[in-house]
Amino acid sequence: MNTTYSFQIYNSASLLPKEWNSLTTQNIFLTREYLEVLEKSSPVNMVCHFIGIFKHEKLVGIALTQFIFAEKLESFGERDQCLKTSVRNFAFKNFASHVLFVGNNMLTGQNAFSFSKEVNGAKIIKTLHKAINELKKDFKSKGRKVHITSIKDFTEKEIEPLKAEFKNNFTFSTQPNMIFDINPEWKTEQDYIEALSKKYRDQYKRARKKSEGIEKQKMSLDEIIKHEETIYDLYFHVAKNAPFNTFFLARNHFRIFKEIMKENFLFYGYFLDEKLIGFNTLIKNGTVMDTYFLGYNENIQRDKMLYLNMLYDMIAYSINQGFKEVVFARTALEIKSSVGAKPVKMYGLITHSNALINKNIGKLFDYLEPKTEWKERNPFK
Repeated sequence: MNTTYSFQIYNSASLLPKEWNSLTTQNIFLTREYLEVLEKSSPVNMVCHFIGIFKHEKLVGIALTQFIFAEKLESFGERDQCLKTSVRNFAFKNFASHVLFVGNNMLTGQNAFSFSKEVNGAKIIKTLHKAINELKKDFKSKGRKVHITSIKDFTEKEIEPLKAEFKNNFTFSTQPNMIFDINPEWKTEQDYIEALSKKYRDQYKRARKKSEGIEKQKMSLDEIIKHEETIYDLYFHVAKNAPFNTFFLARNHFRIFKEIMKENFLFYGYFLDEKLIGFNTLIKNGTVMDTYFLGYNENIQRDKMLYLNMLYDMIAYSINQGFKEVVFARTALEIKSSVGAKPVKMYGLITHSNALINKNIGKLFDYLEPKTEWKERNPFK
């Protein structure tokens, strides 16, 4: 049967079809503008491609892929310096150093693709599969064989049609996405504080008291450029202490982001004695507020409960601006849970190019993805 679906792979946002944004369905992370940010300031060890899927001549699907090659990374995270880490790093370098992500490895959530409503679901996913195989062939011809292919991050319901197409893939679940739902009745930060139980209201007051003397400031593009070196040092300190890292941001990342995304990208600096000691970033994504990268000076962070204060600030801003939810993403699950975020289980599919390894991919995956033990909190009355 002659299928009418075809695909085109683009290596630059400037080449995307003009109707690209009509398919982003309120997800800023698939728009041409955001993809331009990725292209102009992606991590040194990442190459992005954009896939257009057509029915006859009409664009009916869009997708993002990120190829990550570990040979340019100095560190995979320095926190767990033990035998398991060195074995994991060896395994990573030799069997998993070339990873093709269908989706966005820098974010949490379904930012992999978007399809038009009138498509045949199974057919368009089959076409996406063909495009992925074409991309892998292309990398191989350039001497970069893809070891691992991973399609991420989906809810249980979203992953079902993918499992049907990608049959020899292992379904994995990583750390959950921490989502903070904003009660529609809350109009101010005070409404949120009043909804907290006594224990967590006390935590809030203690954190706010500790942060006295710190000035929070919304930073413009010029200010981001002026403080670029300090911003990078603060970011890098946090990033390299994460248990596992597959990339580090480019130095100009925040500047480019602000330049292109303008008011949809918010950058807040935290100053002590006029010195930048921390920052956080937010991305407006329709009715959803996505938290993005942050950085801080560790000593001041501990002393001033800076991280917790940043979480409260992000919640307050999102309530005041009428957003429906805040995506806090992965990592630091317990502290995010203590401010009211709830875990949403996310799934992905993974396959290895080596058939023997692929048979045992579950074991390899457990090795590469450190397990986290954490206790869920409920801060509300």
